[in-house]
Amino acid sequence: MVKESRTTCPALFVCAPASGQGKTTVTAGMARYHRQRGRDVRVFKTGPDYLDPLILEQASGNPVAQLDLWMVGKEECRQIIYQAACEADLVLVEGVMGMFDGDPSGADMAHYFGIPIAIVIDARSMAQTFGAIALGLATHRKELQVAGVIANNLGSRRHQDLITHAMPSGLRLLGGIHRHPQACLPERHLGLVHPHEVGDIEQRLDSLAGIMFNAGLCQLPGPVEFTPGSETRPDRLLDGVRIGIARDPAFTFIYAANVRLLEDMGATCVYFSPLKDSELPEVDALWLPGGYPELHLHTLANNHEMRQQIKDFHGSGKKILAECGGMLYLMESLTDVSGDRAAMIGILPGNGIMRDRGGCQGMQTAPLPQGEVRAHAHHRTRCENTTEPVAYGRRARHPAAGEPVYQVGNVTASYLHLYFPSNPGAIAGVLR
Repeated sequence: MVKESRTTCPALFVCAPASGQGKTTVTAGMARYHRQRGRDVRVFKTGPDYLDPLILEQASGNPVAQLDLWMVGKEECRQIIYQAACEADLVLVEGVMGMFDGDPSGADMAHYFGIPIAIVIDARSMAQTFGAIALGLATHRKELQVAGVIANNLGSRRHQDLITHAMPSGLRLLGGIHRHPQACLPERHLGLVHPHEVGDIEQRLDSLAGIMFNAGLCQLPGPVEFTPGSETRPDRLLDGVRIGIARDPAFTFIYAANVRLLEDMGATCVYFSPLKDSELPEVDALWLPGGYPELHLHTLANNHEMRQQIKDFHGSGKKILAECGGMLYLMESLTDVSGDRAAMIGILPGNGIMRDRGGCQGMQTAPLPQGEVRAHAHHRTRCENTTEPVAYGRRARHPAAGEPVYQVGNVTASYLHLYFPSNPGAIAGVLR
């Protein structure tokens, strides 16, 4: 019998009781600190998030992959983190929402990998109650390894002393972070602002590294043992196919795993900008991912050359895959949150309208005619006057119909962001 290979690497899982507690800030600050000391830091984000990984990538200097036991799969998650641990000096994983939210949750992920948890709690507007909340989170599931808790958003030294003295015995306060407006990471309606839009992002990350050091949060955690998952190589179903991918500030929601899969299947990926370019590259198919087209409404509308190029491409019978913001770009018009409306490409019937609140998010299976693909929804728009969908997304834990899936001629479109590796054959069918 061949003995299973293993590796060990210092690792920490950063969780919180809810969104907005400071998980990304803490994880990014730790990553930047250890990077500054010459360490190879590999960071992962739990769940189908596009924006947090961009900040974490900027902080660590390494690509950041999504880990999700449902969307990515247990074996693939295990293999991804094992490969990183074989090369890294430190592995950090940021949780999603609250540590017990979702099925599977961040706590499930930490338990699956056996990684100790640091719980970040926003201490604003509380003092001794902090200890009770920390104790509840730390002991809610006995099988979890909790390294300790981190108090975020402290207002003063006195505030920190009150929390320190109220900590229950046996639960460690790893450190306290005082308010740091100069290093805050800016946000907008779908999450953090893209790091390329933050002019002083490097200075903010360097400041965060110093803040984490001053808070006593920069010691290397203990080693964790990781074992490999199974490795599979997809068939070369896209050999010789050139795929044009929209990528610019309006279209940024692109999983690196999706691009790797396309290339592993033999495709050549070519990028273009619907904001700036006047011509499409010479390609056989188009992928229009999600992003923030509503923030670039008139630039997209006024690029008449690109709009006509995509219309002509569609007219030639070649395949187009459009996700969320990419789908809105293909519709007749898009209205932003202020009520400003602009014409889009007009290939798909329908009008997209931004909402000032609400929206949809969550895991869904996309039942494409070519096969089922795991996916998620995350948007704050609604559509009117659309064509009849060919299917609806199937929610992971709820019987209500999910997002509509449209197929109009050679166009496949939906609000759903697809995770391509969950069904390579179906993706090849959509683009081939």
